[in-house]
Amino acid sequence: MRTIDQVRFDGRVALVTGAGAGLGRDYALALAQRGAKVVVNDLGANLDGRGRSSQSAESVVAEIVAAGGEALASGANVADEQEVAQMVASVRERWGRIDVLINNAGIIRDRSFQKMTRAEFSSVLDVHLMGSVNTTAAVWSLMRQQGYGRVVLTTSISGLYGNFGQANYSAAKMALIGLMNTLQIEGRKYGIHVNTISPGAYTRMADSVIDANQAQLMAQNMKCQHVTPAVIYLCGEPAPQAAVLLASGRVVSRVYIAETEGVLMEEEQLTPESIGEHFQRISDVGSLRLYGSIEERDRIRFSHLKRL
Repeated sequence: MRTIDQVRFDGRVALVTGAGAGLGRDYALALAQRGAKVVVNDLGANLDGRGRSSQSAESVVAEIVAAGGEALASGANVADEQEVAQMVASVRERWGRIDVLINNAGIIRDRSFQKMTRAEFSSVLDVHLMGSVNTTAAVWSLMRQQGYGRVVLTTSISGLYGNFGQANYSAAKMALIGLMNTLQIEGRKYGIHVNTISPGAYTRMADSVIDANQAQLMAQNMKCQHVTPAVIYLCGEPAPQAAVLLASGRVVSRVYIAETEGVLMEEEQLTPESIGEHFQRISDVGSLRLYGSIEERDRIRFSHLKRL
């Protein structure tokens, strides 16, 4: 285990979306405690994205200011590109920079796929996926100019493993990992690190999809404070690149995408039937391999072509 310096944000400006309550609020408070000037963004909507109020964002700002920090409230809707652009412009006018972006805002509109309307599907993608695209795009050129930036996206175990009634939410959350994988390549030479958190905590959103017994268990053992240290690490100067961290119940783990070794077949053997016959070997997790890039994967996976 290596030792790193204390993660501090003195002189840094951090923007946290969905920061009016739950995980986002905890992130904002922690960043402020470690020296950051914090933009507390929250639409103040219901869980399904309806409604609007500035009260929650302003309340968190008041907490930060009362503790001696600096903060700015924003009620911008992350799904609205123009509102996001105006928010970022006001932050630049006030503080001149944005060093950290945590994409945390989200809504849910759960329903089985058979019954889910396209509007319910699109609305969730608009906030989770396009909301993250809008905010990241709005700060990207500034971070490039600064030669520094830390972007944290938010995925979910519903995206990683699936969850009944959340096809829209799962699709959005898995898409964010793909977004991270490309952004970290494009941002690397500009000092921009892009990572993803998969949080597990008792929040208003979690409470809406679990029963009373689960709620009590989560409230006792899966607190927002158990997730925040992992997020703060991903926001700091020592942050890795393209990591998906799962933080829940005082456990922090890392999620990987991997491939099995697979089965090389002769051309005349490559049929649907032969794939079925070899499916167990094709699926052998004992041969899992991690790849750091498309180039590395292709070099290794297609090395046999040079021998043909």
